[in-house]
Amino acid sequence: MATNRDVKYLNRDFNSFRNSLIEFSQTYFPSTYTDFSPASPGMLFIEMASYVGDVLSFYLDNQIQENFIQYARQNPNLYTLAYTLGYRPKVTGVATADIEFYQQVPSIQDISSSTWVPDFNYALNFDANTQIKSNLNAGTFFLVEDTVDFTFSSSLDPTDVSVYQIGDDRPEYFLLKKTRKGISAKINTQNFTFATPTKYSTITINSEDIIGILDIVDSDGNIWYEVPYLAQETILNKIKNKSTFATDPNLDDDSSVVPYILESKKIQRRFVTRFKSDNQLEIQFGAGSVNDNDANIVPNSDNVGLGLPFIKDKLTTAYSPTNFLYTSTYGIAPSNTTLTVRYLTGGGLGSNVPSNVLTIINNPGNIKFTNSNLDPTTAQYIYNSVAINNPNPAVGGKDGDTVEELRLNSLNTFQTQLRTVTQEDYLIRALSLPSEYGSIAKVYVEPEKVENLLPGEIPSILNLYVLAFNSGKQLTLASTTLKQNLKTYLSQYRIINDSIRIKDAFIVNIGIDFELILLPNYNSNEIINKCIIELKNFFNIDNWQINQPIVLRDLYILLDKVEGVQTVKNITIYNKVGENVGYSQYAYDINGATQNNIIYPSLDPCIFEVKYPNFDIRGKVTSF
Repeated sequence: MATNRDVKYLNRDFNSFRNSLIEFSQTYFPSTYTDFSPASPGMLFIEMASYVGDVLSFYLDNQIQENFIQYARQNPNLYTLAYTLGYRPKVTGVATADIEFYQQVPSIQDISSSTWVPDFNYALNFDANTQIKSNLNAGTFFLVEDTVDFTFSSSLDPTDVSVYQIGDDRPEYFLLKKTRKGISAKINTQNFTFATPTKYSTITINSEDIIGILDIVDSDGNIWYEVPYLAQETILNKIKNKSTFATDPNLDDDSSVVPYILESKKIQRRFVTRFKSDNQLEIQFGAGSVNDNDANIVPNSDNVGLGLPFIKDKLTTAYSPTNFLYTSTYGIAPSNTTLTVRYLTGGGLGSNVPSNVLTIINNPGNIKFTNSNLDPTTAQYIYNSVAINNPNPAVGGKDGDTVEELRLNSLNTFQTQLRTVTQEDYLIRALSLPSEYGSIAKVYVEPEKVENLLPGEIPSILNLYVLAFNSGKQLTLASTTLKQNLKTYLSQYRIINDSIRIKDAFIVNIGIDFELILLPNYNSNEIINKCIIELKNFFNIDNWQINQPIVLRDLYILLDKVEGVQTVKNITIYNKVGENVGYSQYAYDINGATQNNIIYPSLDPCIFEVKYPNFDIRGKVTSF
């Protein structure tokens, strides 16, 4: 028998295998078999072995390739790898549109002022998840997830009021209008029955263009909550802010400014979802029962090492915290109940509908009067006056992720991971606070100043300076409830060794005076008005951030570009101060803060604001 045979391991295809086997036979068995013609029995076995080797090599290469998201091609593998990297694949893209809701209300005379005002006793309320249908395509649906309450108006949710009909020299009916965001989605319902509890039980929804789960409620009325992963036992829950300050002295805000209060809530009934393919959504539940205590266990000397197969007094044992710090049930499994699952489908390129086509309310039962003591005839007339419309086309609808988009989005998500590591991360996270919990207008983040640290103290404290908008979109201090909501929100993302102090930034109100020299044959009033408009746009509060300086050179260049201006002779920035006249209480030395034609902010974070641009920007024309 031959020994030390030279075996080649680099063969990858049929011909390489075949040629290597022939060469191997000729080298080590020269006299045993010599017939290598295509019709010989020996070549039958050689080619069969080459075929098997080629097939195995192909599947081995394919399986290795499918383990890397950069090279994977099969959708199920791509979806699995995407979830591993923290990205949730999109099988459809929803379109969004502004939906305008209209209703009439009768007029009523205000006794105190003897004027005719809307009678809000006839105001309607549209429940959440109002379904709207297109008059152009019966298969196109849009969903308004928020309630539409015409009895409520605030800076975050204004109600536009106009006179609709005049009779007997007075307004007879007023027209109310509210605007909501609608998404291209249709509500679908499916029931699933569970008998005995099963660990990590799953159910699957099969449908085209699945957007996600709207809600899940069992036959006992319990709500099941979706979480990113089953180990997460807390969610952010919102509570209607109705006279909360009467029971909690720390919350003294008007509910029109902060409609909802954010709280952290522990839940047992939870589930996760994941797409298995383009038209399959899997829902998975936990492993515990209703009687299990799913809360965190406080570690003590009795349960340290709980669950380990040896005694608990070994001093050198490396204990795993998961044995006694965290829950092991990952939520409860449904049993002896029926789950009603409502899920959303829709989106795609076809959902980008044109304007003025979303006019049909598909579930009129969502429309209700908030007051029951109404005149039936008038109430029916008001109910029939309801109208909706989309003044602009819907945009944003697209098909699901392509293979390349799935790869790139997954890699990008893995890099970010909802982190709050840098100062910019905290800034973006604070600005992403949903508006129903209060409006964060401006944010500035900086570490605690070195001079404020104790000797040897590590600078792990971040100061988060925030400001809010009032109803006139003017800067104001953030309310107590808004800060509490922001604190609760950031607590879900904060790194454990970061300490966050939420503080008020300072508001410095300013005015602007400018002097111009005009070219001949130009109207001075017209040019002054154009310059004022340019300065209004320049100092629009949306364009300004905390600690942003004012570069006077930019103002000179801005006004020089206005047609008709020959020379900008002078621009003066001055401080407007005094709460009794409607400005900030903080005075600021503008002249002392000006260096090289740049007005610098203070060391304590502040922002410059032209609060009343119609009065605080003034100009005049002078001669040489």
